[in-house]
Amino acid sequence: MNALIVYESMFGNTRQVADAMREALESTDVEVTLTTAAGAPADLGGFELVIVGAPTHAHTLPQPTSRVQGGAWADDPEKDLRLEPGAHEPGVREWIERIATPDTAARFASFSTRVDIPRIFSGDAALAIAKRLRKRGIVVTLHADFLVDRDSHLLEGEVERAHDWATQLLAVPSR
Repeated sequence: MNALIVYESMFGNTRQVADAMREALESTDVEVTLTTAAGAPADLGGFELVIVGAPTHAHTLPQPTSRVQGGAWADDPEKDLRLEPGAHEPGVREWIERIATPDTAARFASFSTRVDIPRIFSGDAALAIAKRLRKRGIVVTLHADFLVDRDSHLLEGEVERAHDWATQLLAVPSR
């Protein structure tokens, strides 16, 4: 099996989750391409599994204004945040707009990182990804949220949960 994991990350949380998924899939002999959305291919041919993830910003996917705001948070020494290289580059929102609709029966899954509060208050980038993909004719079979605290640090156990979730994706049948 050949999998593609596309992610966008502001402070490293979404990258850590994506990397745990890569590790889990590779441990089952899946060939994995892990890339940021800015470097992701527009042609998804040849991938049997595509996993797309992003942080939740202002109830949805990051956009240019929320990326600028994230940079301001990272500049605040009291927040103890480090901006990811390429955090201001185009992300998942822009990548979805440029992908070619795949002819294959690839399975799609989405994930997000979001604050550990009820979804109604935080929003959910995973659902926003699924909705945008659906508009492109792509069905997302599963989605998951991985939680951060109010200071934008992954909660304990979330990396392990991402690892387990990726392994479970292999058991989900194609549409």
